[in-house]
Amino acid sequence: MKKTSLFLLISAFIIFVFNQSASAQETKKEEKFRKNTVHINLTNPLIFGSGSIVIGYERILKSKKHSFTINFGLTSFPDFGFIDNDSLKHLNKLKDQKGFNVSADYRFYLAKENKYPAPRGVYIGPYYSYNYFGNHNSWEVKTASGVSPVQSEMKLNVHTIGFELGYQFIFGDRISLDMVLLGPGVGAYNFRVAFSNNLSDAAKQKILEALNGGLAEKFPGYGIIVNEEEFKRTGATNRTTIGYRYMVQLGFRF
Repeated sequence: MKKTSLFLLISAFIIFVFNQSASAQETKKEEKFRKNTVHINLTNPLIFGSGSIVIGYERILKSKKHSFTINFGLTSFPDFGFIDNDSLKHLNKLKDQKGFNVSADYRFYLAKENKYPAPRGVYIGPYYSYNYFGNHNSWEVKTASGVSPVQSEMKLNVHTIGFELGYQFIFGDRISLDMVLLGPGVGAYNFRVAFSNNLSDAAKQKILEALNGGLAEKFPGYGIIVNEEEFKRTGATNRTTIGYRYMVQLGFRF
């Protein structure tokens, strides 16, 4: 939640600064109409780390008031740190990470609110996104009878559908700053952990509690998307609850 609040404050500041810049340029000649924009997502690396790279493409349609976008790229669990205590040792930091993001939206640029043609100005529209996160972890479970090596596989699938409100700035004809400011929706979350060998319930509990604690601290909205008690007890949880989309992208038009 702290990260979300910070992003919203940054967004408000960016809107203020660039709105002043846009107002100062109103008397300039209108930029050439360009149908295509390529974006790079700036928020995913801040949330999930440098391994998250998502590229987007926006195409203005014939009406010049509507567009569609598609986004795709790599993503991963955030690093939740190293665990080493009297009963459990984490041998690696989220080894063999894998994951990807695919999303799309359809945008309606509001003619009454926008002085310039799309893709500059206020827009609304529906969106869909799919995120997959996976990784492999190695552990040592310490018991009275000795130390047992354990491998775990963690997977999270997220489907989200919703409605968004955003604003896109255009600078110098070629550069864009696209901001999805509000994106409430409904998300379906499937999260599970599998172990490489048979473990006692007590050993599983130790690992699941460690994973839960680390992700609860580092993964934005973890307490909303995961039933923590169910996950710590069974290593799996399926949940349909609120979803959200927030995004800042830097773009190049052509």
